[in-house]
Amino acid sequence: MNLPIPMTLRTRLFLSISALITVALMGLLLGLFSVILTGRDQANLIQRNFETIEISQQLRQSLGDQLVQVLSAHPSSERLTAAREHFSTTLKRGQKQISEDEAQQMLAQIETAHQQFLSVTDNPGPGRPELLEDSDLSRSLDNLRQRLLALHEFAMHNISAAESDERVRTLLISGLLGLVGIAILLIGFVTAHSIARRFGAPIEVLAKAADKIGQGDFDVTLPISTVSEMASLSRRFGLMAEALRLYKASNTEAIGYGRRRLQAVLDSIDDGLVILDRNGRIEHANPVATRQLFSSSDPHGQELGILLDNEELTHATQRVLAGNLLEETPQDLVVELGGESRLLTWGMSPVTHDDGRNIGAVMVVRDVTEQRAFERVRNDFVLRASHELRTPVTGMHMAFGLLAERLAFPEESREQDLISTVDEEMRRLVRLINDLLNFSRYQSGTQKLDLQPTDIAEILAQARQRFEGQAHAHGIEIELETSNDLPKLNLDRLQIERVIDNLIGNALRHTPAGGVIRLQARCQDERIAVAVEDTGDGIPFSQQSRIFEPFIQVGHKKGGAGLGLALCKEIVQLHGGRIALRSQPGKGSRFYLLLPV
Repeated sequence: MNLPIPMTLRTRLFLSISALITVALMGLLLGLFSVILTGRDQANLIQRNFETIEISQQLRQSLGDQLVQVLSAHPSSERLTAAREHFSTTLKRGQKQISEDEAQQMLAQIETAHQQFLSVTDNPGPGRPELLEDSDLSRSLDNLRQRLLALHEFAMHNISAAESDERVRTLLISGLLGLVGIAILLIGFVTAHSIARRFGAPIEVLAKAADKIGQGDFDVTLPISTVSEMASLSRRFGLMAEALRLYKASNTEAIGYGRRRLQAVLDSIDDGLVILDRNGRIEHANPVATRQLFSSSDPHGQELGILLDNEELTHATQRVLAGNLLEETPQDLVVELGGESRLLTWGMSPVTHDDGRNIGAVMVVRDVTEQRAFERVRNDFVLRASHELRTPVTGMHMAFGLLAERLAFPEESREQDLISTVDEEMRRLVRLINDLLNFSRYQSGTQKLDLQPTDIAEILAQARQRFEGQAHAHGIEIELETSNDLPKLNLDRLQIERVIDNLIGNALRHTPAGGVIRLQARCQDERIAVAVEDTGDGIPFSQQSRIFEPFIQVGHKKGGAGLGLALCKEIVQLHGGRIALRSQPGKGSRFYLLLPV
């Protein structure tokens, strides 16, 4: 037994739309065909009747010409004959052209009446007063004229009848097209209602189920449909909902496990960690941060700066949440912990999504009370030791210089070489003590600045002149690029020159022959950016973060005690500016200063 194959949804929709299109086309073609036929028949009928009217008019005109000659005082036999022949010719032409039987009968009657008229008008003129009387001539003329008028009226009546028939046919065609339109509307309504009933309601139920699934509720009711496609869709939708439910359950468990593991890691680190949401409110604080910052209150859901009553922290949080990095090292936080003041160093960084959206920030806090105390002790020791050492070393250097002047040894002797070595090392020791002394003054805050309006472009130009000879000796070119609209800055000229000289000296030491050193100065927002860029061997990424720390030397060309860049940093910060580095190994380095206007 062969079972019927059910029609698919595509087949049903195709058949329904095809039926609508077929009925519409049939109605349109039927109406168009009827209009064409009706118009053609009417045109032919009107054309024939117009020909009949034309023949009638020509016959009447010819009769008038005959009558003029008959009644004329001086008739012309040639004109009369021509008029009679024209009448006969026109009458014969009408008999050939006109096909209606009634019109043919009228033409025959006109021919008979014309023969009678000819019989009574064989002798034309002059005057023929019998037309005014009841005579054979008047009766034959009236008879002929009535026949011609009858033919004209017959043609006019046919034209009117044709127009009337056309109106009736137009009404019938309009009615037929109206019925076709109503049939199309009925078929369309039935089809739409069937589609809405069969597919609209299940699709609406599926849409509501999708909304519930989107809200995380997987307990949904799916529609049951007799249409195979809708049944398959509901079945697959149910499988999808079940898969999402299982995925959510497993994913939620994995997220919970990952969250607990991450929280355990964050809680186990020695530094304080505070996580902020995109609105600057505290989402999480590990135990170290809670103990150091929030021992007196619950921080969750509160704004960090308001909770700690620190305006600088509020501004820093707003800047970081806007997607910017903190350019300057923030000041240490002073907190009361266990009845004593503690110093906390902190940093804050934005947290961004993969698409670049800022979703919060992370603040790291570290207790540096002992470190700051050690730095103060170290600075005091270095300052005191530098003071204590500078006087005897300077005296020794001067005494050795006087001794070297009194001793006379040959230039190439071993003794003269030892004297030069001792002198060089004594000078190096004096520079080291001076650097230590200056560094200690900067860090202890005892160094004062002599601020005066200064042209930074002039400082760079003079620095270029000072090092130009040394650069040419090593095959290095120094370029100067400055803007024309640089304002004057309140600087300690000697200290800034010391920074520039130190950076140029480092660049000369690390740039090979044929390299270029660029000195640049330009406006950047409300600051002046001064840069010293070289094409040397660059600085390894692992050492760039410690480049400005004291006693740190990088690279294979080392010299001094490693205090040069640390002194530069202290001098620039004392001016309210910032010094930074951009370097890529093998492609040179760029040290730049940002000085406030």
